[in-house]
Amino acid sequence: MSIIKKPVITEKMTLESEKFNRYAFVVDRKANKIQIKKAIEEQYDVVVDSVRTMVCIGKKRVRGSKSGMIVGKTSTYKKAIVQLPEGEAIDFYSNI
Repeated sequence: MSIIKKPVITEKMTLESEKFNRYAFVVDRKANKIQIKKAIEEQYDVVVDSVRTMVCIGKKRVRGSKSGMIVGKTSTYKKAIVQLPEGEAIDFYSNI
């Protein structure tokens, strides 16, 4: 079971990482803060100050097509925001 699924790279999180040294990740829904902290420290070789988590609930989406209205739902996921101490950084673009 992989705890970290993918990093969240958006404009808002890029500003957060530059200003406050915070990074966001989509994580497994069953993982707790201690497991998330340990996985981040092992994978990226950094020290983690704090971890904040939130469950982002999926939303209902409706789109029209020739055959009528199609109703769907986006998936629910858990997001973790990780605070690193001063001087630490995570480089997501190093292996591109």
